[in-house]
Amino acid sequence: MLPTLEAVRPIELAEIRDARARIAGTINRTPLLRLELGPDYPDIRLKLENLQPINAYKLRGAANAVAMLPEAERKRGVWTISAGNAGQGVAFAARKAGVPCTVVVIETAPTAKIERMRALGAKLIPVPYEVAWKALDDRAYPGAEGTFVHPFDDHNFIAGHATMGLEILEDAPDTAAVIAGIGGGGLIAGVGSAIKALKPEVKVWGVEPETAAPAALSFRMGSPQVFKDWQASFVDGAGGQSVFPRMWERMRPLVDGFLVVSLEETKRAMRMMAEKARVIAEGAGAMPLAAALTSKTGRGPIVAIVSGGNIDLKKFCELIASVEV
Repeated sequence: MLPTLEAVRPIELAEIRDARARIAGTINRTPLLRLELGPDYPDIRLKLENLQPINAYKLRGAANAVAMLPEAERKRGVWTISAGNAGQGVAFAARKAGVPCTVVVIETAPTAKIERMRALGAKLIPVPYEVAWKALDDRAYPGAEGTFVHPFDDHNFIAGHATMGLEILEDAPDTAAVIAGIGGGGLIAGVGSAIKALKPEVKVWGVEPETAAPAALSFRMGSPQVFKDWQASFVDGAGGQSVFPRMWERMRPLVDGFLVVSLEETKRAMRMMAEKARVIAEGAGAMPLAAALTSKTGRGPIVAIVSGGNIDLKKFCELIASVEV
């Protein structure tokens, strides 16, 4: 029997500020770095979430969600479903709370992410991507015990991500646009909630890889869609096979537009960050820069969210060596 879910509701500014205080001792307040590219390029700033303790933004949501579980539910332990970053976030928060954690992990997740989850004490259950995506919808998987923490369709998880929006506008009050990668939609729903509450004129853009772009398709069609041409790629932390209707309901009022970038553009952005700013970004973390470089989001200031840097270094070197900036 599937659990009864609370209705989707907006995330209030007071909830975001409470989340910020709640997770302050767990997360890093990450820097906003201006990318010096010269006058021919837009004014782009990088929000460096790759500098979180787990090298990804998911710690914000996980720390808030786990902290807000009732004591009895938290004591049972927690489990989640992940390609790696959410799993690390929930495992980190669970370890801090002193409770066990299980991750139903997509079997093609990078070795770096798998090793980090194990190091954080998580029990791993590897499954194919399609099985994981179905389990996300079912919110259940055989052998996964404890309280389920959804890696994106969870109000408290999203409120944790929203704390990033507060930091962005404090550090760059002149921001004209913010670009975030979309996987399940939790990141953009959170950041968009904070940005639109404080400065509704700031544009919020989502970006997906060409191989997995259901949100852009949904935006075009006006309703949540399945992306039938889905393909696995090195951009494992973004893109999906479909948009969940509840996440569409969360994103639709907050997002001004959805962009799609090629894998080549993403690799080029990875290389540019490495060369210009000495920043290591995984594919999902580089997509917002790739989108900003298309000039479709204006001249800026544009904040590109570098959502994570969890990529095997050998793979990273192979990818950036195959393109020229």
